[in-house]
Amino acid sequence: MQFKDIIGQEAIKQRLMNSVNENRVSHAQLFLGPEGAGGLALAVAYAQYLSCEDKQPNDSCGVCSSCRKYQKLMHPDLHFSYPFFAKHKDDTALTFIEQWRDAFTANPYLSLDIWRGYLEAENKQANINIAECHQIIKKLSFKPFESVYKILILWLPEYLDKEGNALLKMIEEPQPNTLFILVAQNQDQILNTILSRTQLIKIPCLNYEDIKGELMNKHHQTETAASEIAYLSNGNMTEALAMLQHDTKSYHTLFVQWLRLCFGNKGLEVLSFVDQMAKMGRENQKNFLRYGTSFIRECCLLRAGAERIVKLPEQEMETAKKMSAVITNAMAQAIITGLEKAHYHIERNANPKILFLDVSLQIIKVLNLKTVPAGNHYIPN
Repeated sequence: MQFKDIIGQEAIKQRLMNSVNENRVSHAQLFLGPEGAGGLALAVAYAQYLSCEDKQPNDSCGVCSSCRKYQKLMHPDLHFSYPFFAKHKDDTALTFIEQWRDAFTANPYLSLDIWRGYLEAENKQANINIAECHQIIKKLSFKPFESVYKILILWLPEYLDKEGNALLKMIEEPQPNTLFILVAQNQDQILNTILSRTQLIKIPCLNYEDIKGELMNKHHQTETAASEIAYLSNGNMTEALAMLQHDTKSYHTLFVQWLRLCFGNKGLEVLSFVDQMAKMGRENQKNFLRYGTSFIRECCLLRAGAERIVKLPEQEMETAKKMSAVITNAMAQAIITGLEKAHYHIERNANPKILFLDVSLQIIKVLNLKTVPAGNHYIPN
């Protein structure tokens, strides 16, 4: 994994390379960023750059012996730790290393759900157990074999329970030229004792243009499809790649059609639309509802005069402007609440026909009858 293979995050890449070139490499670093931002990919590219035998000004060389081993995740001085679903109390990350290499090679923007698919997870809970902590201490007690550094990349330290305290002395006083790189998504779930011993590097969400460009250039999406997926993914490349696996549909056309039917109180046509939605499949239903929530939010931004931060294609922007002139903030809030609840229930296998009919009736009440639920959580007109 080289820095050039990672989408966006140019400022973070430059910061990491500068720390190596200026000899300011901290022995324990925490890469903190949301899912799909590329934290794990950055950690592997950073480790490869540290170990590269012929560093280039802006990346590792990619052809030296060290880089070739890193590309296969088989360098003797590169170690991984990650949550797994243990079958036996003596299981460690090494038990699942082949599945890990396959998963990361297939998708560097790995999520726990994707990782679960590579394992026989059944109903087990993911964690990093005490046997793995002892294995980490053992592996890092040796000197580097080939590289200047021995590097451990620990993915999702949030899954370290109190057993993680066994690593404190190793993190605080490691062997010479030993580096810990922790890749996390939720700072609040990390043990404070570990958090206080690491240098924090915050990784932001990917921006809209980076995701759109990646989808067009490497995944051969049309500009319209790439724009819609980038918009729906909300900076999460894992989500964007997942959406590519499902049928491409114009969620905008469907959603506007739905709103028009509800606004016109066309009962029979609404029932036909509900039947159509019920056949779309769960992932497409979730993406449709997510798009609706985002679209109504953009309408609210237009109402507030914040057009410069609205990221919609030209056609959708025109529709959003017309919509923003019709709905009030209270109506928008009521619709968004209904869509978010529907998304929650679709994830939990609710009957889609009943669910979409119920949401349709709620939207009819809001748009046609201009009735919004009472309660102080709704914004006044």
